[in-house]
Amino acid sequence: MFEAAGVAIFALTGAIVAARKGMDPFGFILLATITGVGGGTLRDLLLDRPVFWVQAPTDVIICTAIALNSWALAYLRPGLLEGWSGRKLLLWADAAGLSLFAVIGTLRGLDAGVPVHSAVALGAMTATFGGILRDVLAGDRPMVLWSRDFYVTAAAAGAAMTALLVGLGLPGLVVVLGGSAAAFGLRAGSLLFGWSFPKLPGQPPQ
Repeated sequence: MFEAAGVAIFALTGAIVAARKGMDPFGFILLATITGVGGGTLRDLLLDRPVFWVQAPTDVIICTAIALNSWALAYLRPGLLEGWSGRKLLLWADAAGLSLFAVIGTLRGLDAGVPVHSAVALGAMTATFGGILRDVLAGDRPMVLWSRDFYVTAAAAGAAMTALLVGLGLPGLVVVLGGSAAAFGLRAGSLLFGWSFPKLPGQPPQ
């Protein structure tokens, strides 16, 4: 359930970017699907396990449905997904998807029996890889590289919190909520209050 929610949220971000680029319906589907399943695909390949959406195409169907509905909305309400409101929706939906996938990727790694540090790395990669693919394919600078915003840092914090809560033996729902809150809170602080690492000495202001 949580993975499907993460796929859906990230697929929405792909569709928003497709709207901003003026793509056709198939462009919407491609960008939404790659964004939705990209991180999980990398995770499963690294774990040497069957890729989740190949075995059960439900997630691809979810991405396709979101893409087509987003295209219809962009067609019927021009400018709705491309303007400032669409930009804000992209940032916050991306933050939500990142938070969920940081948790899911870490849990999948722990379930596969990899060391804790490797599971945390898997969580961070699962959370960020789909967004990187989305931005690169759309010709944008990946959010990972935006200024000094907490992005990968937020994903890593959520993954680490997830591993910690699992290690403490807490219930699954508490693990998911705690890990997601850690990632989303750090990312939200960066978006709302400009939380970031100090810039390197000698670097021009951004």
